[in-house]
Order: sequence, then structure tokens, then C-alpha cells
Amino acid sequence: MVVIDSTSVRVHPGIGSGHLLRGALGLSLVTLLGFGLAYSLVGVGLGRLLFPHTASGSLVERDGRVVGSTLVAQPFVGEGYFQSRPSAAGYDLMALAGSNQARTNPELRARIDAAREAVAAREGVPSARVPGDLVTQSGGAIDPHISPEAALLQVTRVARVRGLDPGAVAAQVRAHAEAPQWGLFGQERVNVLELNLALDAAPPVVR
Repeated sequence: MVVIDSTSVRVHPGIGSGHLLRGALGLSLVTLLGFGLAYSLVGVGLGRLLFPHTASGSLVERDGRVVGSTLVAQPFVGEGYFQSRPSAAGYDLMALAGSNQARTNPELRARIDAAREAVAAREGVPSARVPGDLVTQSGGAIDPHISPEAALLQVTRVARVRGLDPGAVAAQVRAHAEAPQWGLFGQERVNVLELNLALDAAPPVVR
């Protein structure tokens, strides 16, 4: 502390560099240990205690093996599975991003047109019937949901490949349709991973 009088400037003898250093170190320790460590541990602990499934990444296991997360989209191999939205990052969790292409970008339009034709050919429907979420990429690249319309469009193919009654497959789609969050936010949606796992686990209903 500097005390100024009318004749001279002198350093107060009660405060020295040692006091300032101890104060700075003490504040640093409190900040690092209290806010950097204790706060994080308490937050993680409460999350695991109150929301254990969500805090662990909403992982889904089958036969003791993790097969995915309900929060993350993934590609599905095989005609007997419902397909997720396209991903600009190739469903890579380490490269999450959208394409960042504007609507006026001719490359975006060409990609969407090509994707629409491919989906129409895969599902055996006119291209005009293909919902937008089956040909557009989400901003985060791993949106795990599709619209009920996009899921119902795939029912005929999935039922044919699995040898199931299309009505039974459509019933699975409706059973896995999720309402908007709290009835207010978002739109009705279907989690693709949960739907495919339900079909794998369900007993066959042959036509």
C-alpha cells in the first residue's frame, strides 16, 4: 500500500511483496481447486446421480455391447433398416459440422437433387414424395431423428426385405414417434436407432 503525504511518498511497512505473493497464490488456488475442480466434480456427480443415463451419453447396449447412442445418428448397413439423415461429416463425432453451403449455392442444389433421386429410387416412389429431411444435412451432422413422414416412406422397403407385414412395421414407426419437447418445442420425430433396434428385437410377423 502506498501512502502519499504532502512531503514524501513512502511504502506502508505493513504490506510487502511477500504478502502480495501469498494473496495472489491463495486466490489462484481457490480459483483452480474451487471453481476448476470442485465445481466440475460436483456438477458431474449430480448429473450422474440425477440423470445417470443421459450423463453417460445415452448409450444403448445390446447383449453387453454398446451399439450406439440415442443422441447420435449413425449409418445403417442393409436394406432392412431405416436410414438416418445425410451427414456432412460422415457421422464422424470428431468432425461435426454442417456443409455451410447457402441455399443459392449450385453445388448444394445439385447434391440435394441427386440425393432426392437416389432416395426415390431406393424407396420406389416419385421424387416429389421424398421428405426434405432425407436429403438435407442437419447443422450438427449427427441428428438422430427423422420425421414420421420420412420413416413411413421407408416402411415398404423395410417390410419387404424383412418379410414383414407393412402394417406391423408402420405400427412400430407410430409407436416410436416422439411428441414435441414438453408439447411446445420442435416437431414430432422418430429416433432411427431405437426404431431399428425395436425391429431387430421384435418377433417376426410374417405376411
